[in-house]
Amino acid sequence: MKMNVDPKIALNFIGCQVAWSACVLGGANDRALAGTLVAAAVIVLHLTLARRPAPEALLIVAASLIGLVWDSTLIAIGLFTYPSGILVPGLAPYWMIALWAVFATSLNLSMGFLKGRLWLAALVGAVGGPLSYAAGGRLGGLEMSEPMLALGAQALGWAVLLPVLTHLAARWDGCSVAPSPAAPEKDEDPTLIPQEARSHV
Repeated sequence: MKMNVDPKIALNFIGCQVAWSACVLGGANDRALAGTLVAAAVIVLHLTLARRPAPEALLIVAASLIGLVWDSTLIAIGLFTYPSGILVPGLAPYWMIALWAVFATSLNLSMGFLKGRLWLAALVGAVGGPLSYAAGGRLGGLEMSEPMLALGAQALGWAVLLPVLTHLAARWDGCSVAPSPAAPEKDEDPTLIPQEARSHV
């Protein structure tokens, strides 16, 4: 059975994986800027290929702000620390914010199947969120003071955050084909009735 995969979805999936690896490894090896530049390239490519860049840009900004608040909260309560990329003490490193921005590019493409499926999004978030942070920890991109507690917090947080993000993605979808606006119904203008028809009225 032949499967047809949208090239944009495949490209988005690959780009997100490359950006994730670059940012995490860059953060682990004091090369946070290099990883962030890779993420920026992925975002620019996404916006260039998007049918409507403006809503996609809004989604990226919203996801970045959500990520900044969430990751900074976990830093503030002492569950996570990061070896590099901290511009303001107490806030998440800039390369992590770049990762949230990259993740936003997937919400209408490679993760687009979650839109309208809030329970599935919650499940994927509860499982995928902690796995991503655990993988980042193994690569040296972050440290957890209490791994079980930290990953549990991520599971709960992502079970809420991913449905919220998919809801925003449905609202700010710059990748799907926009539906054609329905033509407004108009009252029939008697002046437009053909002469032959009016002659029988």
